[in-house]
Amino acid sequence: MIRRSRTALAGAVCCWYVASGFSRTLVVETRAADGPPARILVMPFENVTRSSRIFWLGEASAVLLADDLNALDDHAITREERRQAFERLQVPPAAALTDATVIRIGQLVGASQVVVGSLQLENDTLVVRARSIALDTGRIQADVTERGPIPELFAIFERIARRMVPASSRSSEDVGRQHPSIGAFEDYIKGLLADTPATAITYLNAALKLQPTFDRVRLALWDVYSDQGDLPRALAAVDAVPSNSPWARRARFLAGLSQLGLKKYDEAFATFDALAGQQPTATVLNNLGVVQLGRGATPQTGSATYYFDKAAQSDPNDPDYFFNLGYAYWQERDTQAAIYWLREAVRRNPADGEAHFVLGTALGAAGSTAEAAREKELARRLSSTYEQWEKRPAADAVPKGLERAKSDVELPHAQRIETTLATSEQRDQQELATFYLNRGRRQFQQENDREAIADLDRALYLSPYLAEAHLLVGRIHLRNGRAREAVDALKISLWSAETVEAHVTLGEAYLQMKDAGAARTEAERALVLAPTSAEAKGLLERASR
Repeated sequence: MIRRSRTALAGAVCCWYVASGFSRTLVVETRAADGPPARILVMPFENVTRSSRIFWLGEASAVLLADDLNALDDHAITREERRQAFERLQVPPAAALTDATVIRIGQLVGASQVVVGSLQLENDTLVVRARSIALDTGRIQADVTERGPIPELFAIFERIARRMVPASSRSSEDVGRQHPSIGAFEDYIKGLLADTPATAITYLNAALKLQPTFDRVRLALWDVYSDQGDLPRALAAVDAVPSNSPWARRARFLAGLSQLGLKKYDEAFATFDALAGQQPTATVLNNLGVVQLGRGATPQTGSATYYFDKAAQSDPNDPDYFFNLGYAYWQERDTQAAIYWLREAVRRNPADGEAHFVLGTALGAAGSTAEAAREKELARRLSSTYEQWEKRPAADAVPKGLERAKSDVELPHAQRIETTLATSEQRDQQELATFYLNRGRRQFQQENDREAIADLDRALYLSPYLAEAHLLVGRIHLRNGRAREAVDALKISLWSAETVEAHVTLGEAYLQMKDAGAARTEAERALVLAPTSAEAKGLLERASR
C-alpha cells in the first residue's frame, strides 16, 4: 500500500468532502465554545526522518497527548480504547495507514476530531507538529508546533495540549501528576512496541524497576502474560496494583479474568461481585454469569441467566449477552427461553455460527424440524466445525464451555466506542461485504488464491448468502484440485441463488471426481436456464462421452 505523508491529511479530508458532495473550504478555526464535547482520536505521530533514536516517540506521542488532553478535561480516546477499536476493525496497530483509513477509523469510533502529527530531531532538538481536524467539517481546529530537548518531552506535549484546549483551568501540577519519570515512560512504550514477548517483558520490568509505582506497566504485563497463556504471572502482575491507584478498577477486572481462566471460580465471583457493587456494568455482570455457569449457581449468589439478563438490559446492542442468555437457558433445559434469546442473538449478529447451531439444536428439541435444519445448515456454511458437532450424541449435542466472557477492559469511552462500532457495522455490513467480494474477485482473476479466499471468507462472514462469493470459493478449490471442497461451496452458491455459471462449475467439479452422471445433471439444468449456453453444451458433451 502506498502511504502518503500525514502532513497531507488536511487536504485529504477536504478532498473526501468534495468527493462526497460536501464542498467545503479547509481553514484554521478556533474550537467551538458550545455544543457537545468533542471526542478526540489521537493517532501515533510520524517519525519524519525515520530516526531510530526516536522510533518509540511515534507511539509515545499519541499516548502522552491523549493523557494530557484528558487531564485538561478534554475527551480523548485512550491508547487502550484505540487498540480495542483497531482490533475490532482488524487494523494492525503498527500499520502505516493511509489518510483515508485514518479518517474512516475516526468516523467509525465516533470521534469528532482526529489529531495527527509528525516529529523529528534537528540536532538535539525535538520538533513536534500536531494538528487537530474536525471530521464533520474537514476544518483544522489547531495547528501547533513545539520544540525542545527530549528530556523536556512532557513539557513539550503539555504545551501542545494546552494550545488545543486553551480554556482549561487545570494546573501544570494536575497534568504532571500522571507522568512517570521519562526513563520509565520510554521503557514502557518500548515494551508496548516490542516484537517478542520476552523483549516486552524485559522493557516493562525495567520500567517498574525505575518506578515501582508506575501501575500502568503492570496492566501491560498482564496483556503479555495473558497472550502467552501464563495466567498465574498475569494475575500476579495486576494483584500488585494497590486499591488507591487510578488503575485499580481495571487491574481488578483483569484479575477477575485471570481467576476465571484459572477456574478459581469463587475468587473470580468475589472479584467481579465487588466491581458490580461499585458500578454494575454490562461486562462485569456478564462475567458473573460466566462464573456461575462454570461453578454452578446457588440461591444466595444468583443464577447465570439472572446475570446475563442484567447484562443484556445494560447493553442491548451486544449479541454476546443474548447468546450467553440463550445458551444458559439451554443448559437449564428451558428450551423455549433458549430459542427466544438465541433468536435475539442471531438477529443482532447473523454471522454467529455458534448461535445458529445452538438455536438449531433447541428448535429440533422443540419439534420445529424445518427451522432446525435451516439454522444448522447456516451454521455449517459459516464453519465446517459444526459438521463435527452434529456427530455428537443427541444427549450432548451442544458442547460445554461456549459461554463468552468479556475481556474488553472497562474504559471511560469504551462502551460508546463499541456502540458506535456496532451501529456502523450494521449500517455498513452489506457495503463492506461487497467491498471484500469485489477485492476477492480481483484477487481470483489475478490467481492470488490465498488472498482471494481470505477476502471471500470476510465477505461471507458479513453476508452468508452471497452466491457469487460461494461460487468464487468453489472455483478456487476446483483449480487447485480440491474437487470435494469445490462441490460443497458450489452447492451453497446454488442454494443461495441459482445461476448457469454455478451449475456448469459444479458439473466440472463432478467431472474431476469422475462422476459423469452428476455432471450431466448439472449441464442439463444449466441448459434449462440458458438453452444457448456454450459452456453448458460443452460440459454436457464431455460428460456424455
